Amino acid sequence: MTRKKQIIVPIVILATGILLFVGFSGMKKPPQEKAKVDNTPIVAVEAVTVASMTLQVSSYGIVQPKYETELVAQVSGQIVALSEEFVRGGFVSKGKLLARIDPNDYEAALIDAQANMASARAALETERAQGKVAESEWKRITNTSPTELSLRKPQLAQELARVKSAQASVLRAQRNLERTEIRAPYDAMIDSRAIGLGSFVGVGSNVGKLLGTALAEIRLPVADNQLQYLSNYGDDAMVNLSGAFAGVDVTWRAKIARSEGVVDNKSRMTYLVAEVKDPYALNETATEQKTALRFGSYVNANIVGINLAQASSVPRYLVENGRLAVLDAESKLQYVNIEIARQDGENVIVSNGLSDGDQLIVSALDYPVNGMKLALPSTVEESETEQDDKTSVAAVASVASAGVN
Repeated sequence: MTRKKQIIVPIVILATGILLFVGFSGMKKPPQEKAKVDNTPIVAVEAVTVASMTLQVSSYGIVQPKYETELVAQVSGQIVALSEEFVRGGFVSKGKLLARIDPNDYEAALIDAQANMASARAALETERAQGKVAESEWKRITNTSPTELSLRKPQLAQELARVKSAQASVLRAQRNLERTEIRAPYDAMIDSRAIGLGSFVGVGSNVGKLLGTALAEIRLPVADNQLQYLSNYGDDAMVNLSGAFAGVDVTWRAKIARSEGVVDNKSRMTYLVAEVKDPYALNETATEQKTALRFGSYVNANIVGINLAQASSVPRYLVENGRLAVLDAESKLQYVNIEIARQDGENVIVSNGLSDGDQLIVSALDYPVNGMKLALPSTVEESETEQDDKTSVAAVASVASAGVN
């Protein structure tokens, strides 16, 4: 009996252990699959836009009148009349009477000159008659020839010279009388007035200063290396001017009229001169009013240059050895060679090498290799979402399996 117990007890213990092992093995959860780690570099891209582009050259300048005139008195006398428009800031039209010098003395001088001319002409006619008489008398004499003096030709020439001198005196007196009226030589704005009613002026005395309102000029400095971006080096180029008027930003249109043709000794710049017609809008109709471009205003200028048929602007820091990094259709890194038409501040103008819609890589890569696989942030997020979904499905299946057991 004891021997049987020694045999049965180990068998029971072994069977119990096997049963426990099988039971515990059924309760064990299957190992979860670990998500694969994607080490593909993530980059940011921007779509390239290739289109027609007109280059511009920036400059600046001060608005000045093309014509300005210092008025001076050409005769002396007292100022007896002044125009109401002859004040600083007043606008006057061509031929407008600005001031009048006392004309009495000059009217008297004209009368005196006219009287002298009349007397000289009478003396000339008398001398001509005497010459004809002398000539007829000498025709009766046949044994000798008459001299110039006997025919009174020197006397006639003398009287003719006196007539011409009298005519010159009349013209001088008329001109001096006209000069008593000081008139505007062109449409202008009064910059200053140096005389007053009743003041006395001498020949050469300053009367005032006029600024022509027909045309305004702006001298625009341009660096020599920027002229290559202008058609015909800027001749007849259009210019967009911008400035402020009464606190409001305003733009005006201008045109390059000429180049000064020299390089400035101090600034080493070439100056292009832009012109604006009717800067004060004095000749505009009521439906075409524009803001006045005042003399002395500071303006910024964009000179319209050459046109590029296919060009795009990209950040300059992305260019390396004349190449740009783009993401191709297979999400691989590709370097493309480009042609740079111009450097424009922080950007460069690319004229060849890029196509419209190219994905330009704008983020930095630690170890870029041509042809390497890359990923976009949106692709990575989609992959992570799919992986999370798979994990969630596996977890649900595991829980269901454990519940069945």
